[in-house]
Amino acid sequence: MNNSDIADILKAYADLSELHGGNPFKIKSFAAASFRIDKLPIPLANKSIAELEAIDGVGKSIAKVVYEIAQHNRFPELEELIANTPEGVRDIMRIKGIGPKKVAVIWKEMQIETIGELLYACKENRLAQFKGFGLKTQEAVIKQIEFMFASANKFHYAKAQPIAASVFGFIQQCETYESASLCGHIRRGFEVLESMDILIATDNEEAFMQELSSLLNQSILTNQFTYLGYPIHVYFSTPDAFAWELFRLSSDTKHAEKILARIGSPIPEVRDEEEIYEVANLPYINPVLRDNRNEIELAEQGKLPELVEYGDLKGPLHNHSTWSDGLNTISEMATWCYKQGFEYLGMADHSKSAFYAKGLNEERVLAQQEEIKKLNLTWKDFRIFAGIECDILYDGNLDYDNSILKTFDYVVASVHSILKMTEEKAMERLLKAIENPYTTILGHPTGRLLLMREGYPINHHKIIDACAANNVVIELNANPYRLDMDWRYIDYALEKGVMISINPDAHELEGFLDMHWGIVAAQKGGLYKEMCFNAKSALELDTWFKKKRG
Repeated sequence: MNNSDIADILKAYADLSELHGGNPFKIKSFAAASFRIDKLPIPLANKSIAELEAIDGVGKSIAKVVYEIAQHNRFPELEELIANTPEGVRDIMRIKGIGPKKVAVIWKEMQIETIGELLYACKENRLAQFKGFGLKTQEAVIKQIEFMFASANKFHYAKAQPIAASVFGFIQQCETYESASLCGHIRRGFEVLESMDILIATDNEEAFMQELSSLLNQSILTNQFTYLGYPIHVYFSTPDAFAWELFRLSSDTKHAEKILARIGSPIPEVRDEEEIYEVANLPYINPVLRDNRNEIELAEQGKLPELVEYGDLKGPLHNHSTWSDGLNTISEMATWCYKQGFEYLGMADHSKSAFYAKGLNEERVLAQQEEIKKLNLTWKDFRIFAGIECDILYDGNLDYDNSILKTFDYVVASVHSILKMTEEKAMERLLKAIENPYTTILGHPTGRLLLMREGYPINHHKIIDACAANNVVIELNANPYRLDMDWRYIDYALEKGVMISINPDAHELEGFLDMHWGIVAAQKGGLYKEMCFNAKSALELDTWFKKKRG
């Protein structure tokens, strides 16, 4: 169990306790501990109670709770609250914008116990009539519920990977199969999944499932089951048909049909997927590209991209330190990057309008830049670039005037406030920011949070065209909850000559690892090393930045 899991459990207790009118001091303590634990870089799972007590913001009573959760997966007080709260009410608590106190009104005064009932009440304009809600809240609730319905039974790729790896580890201990592989959308690198698909080659399906059931220590009655709450779908084939089934289950249907049409009949026996494409007289096409876009045409022309790899990255460019809302100092972040073999670190703390994140005013900007200059004197073959994540204000201007903007090596321009916009307003705001001569990188272009918040509407092609015209790089924010820009527009960006920067948006050392998820999304969009901005060397970036600043 990782820190985020523990933090989620503590937050659930705080929220449910508030819903039931619990002790305000205790609620506040658990909420604060949840926030603190979620940000800790050190795993708590194997800590003793004494070690947990010593952590700032935890304390004796919460330390005992955390220990029980981590060691025994038990929290009786939370279990009691859950038992006393209808499942539908717990679902309502997931709606953004209405906290436990408002949920209590919905449940106890409006007598509503399911999301469906709440949506119906909103459609009848009943929620707006209750004190503390109003029309705007009602409209927001309707949008949130509709989005939740659309996203039901879906989960992030980053959540799925470790679960799939765990299940695959158990499969490898089985003796009743010949071959196994992930397949479906998880193998094809989709950012949001509905199940984790695995293909097994065996002559005895029943024996394999019994063996897997024993290893997982759970009763599995069909080839579709859940493990740790995540849906698993096991497909079967004979050993001789494994390569063909893996190809079929790892490709868009039309992609597979086109390849089969090139091969004709009878379908030949093959050893692996590489041989399938060889028989089709094509180079091998990576599963992440098999989306029936233009990958077959590119393969025919010998123009398939050599996809960017994690090892191509020379450093991360969008990161936050203790100067704003990060957990680590610049020195700690630089040391981590240096030890990982990166050539540079780009610091991009929040700008002054982000007061909630300790955004830097002009005086603190200059002080941070002075610290970076001194740190750079201590490195011989490593560079810290002094950047900023500068808020794009509602009128499209950046958060500083030119006298400050010109002091940065680079500027990541991002929207963080007033996200509810029409497409017309969002475009007006972004285009003005892109046209600012100091904008280097357009940060997370739509502001989306996958399965949590839809991004503001934009015309992606026009945004890319503007970036091309103004020599602005587009960020692929690698945080698995963002993965923004959307990979589906990377090919158009490449066509227009717009470079992509795979940035972790790291707020702690562990956050740097999110670049892995960014690489998967970038590969799915067909990004290659030469068009990946942070695959440039430190010297190349320094030259590029200076030229951009003019």
